[in-house]
Amino acid sequence: MGSNAGQPLPAGRWRVERNLLDRSDGTRGTFTGVVLFTPTDDGGLALHEEGTMRWPTFTGPASRDYLLKPAVRPDALDVFFPDGRPFHRMGFTPDASRDAHWCDPDTYRVSYLCEGPDAFSYSWDVTGPRKDLLLTSHLARMAG
Repeated sequence: MGSNAGQPLPAGRWRVERNLLDRSDGTRGTFTGVVLFTPTDDGGLALHEEGTMRWPTFTGPASRDYLLKPAVRPDALDVFFPDGRPFHRMGFTPDASRDAHWCDPDTYRVSYLCEGPDAFSYSWDVTGPRKDLLLTSHLARMAG
């Protein structure tokens, strides 16, 4: 993903604010923290996110890791779990901004939106017999 057409270059530190909604019962929560995108030897990025999750039944530290690798198409990155399993495609052009992931028995649908070279957002719409969630994340590049 290049910086042309206003697409963000994700390498670096980003502030993240996430709104969490469990639509099954109206429960709301938040996650605030930092996402660090570090270049890898294969032209991809390692993603490490850490911060504080606030949910009615839990407030405390939370973190996750992913690997992003160049996709076949130049306007996207393929996202993998740390163990190498494929997760979804991340992109900001109209043809690459939406993807889905099946996590039996639920379906995760993601949509990315570029908000300029230093900000982007994405939403996960999770539906199925176990989950009915809407997770919306806003990221802004941090100075330095």
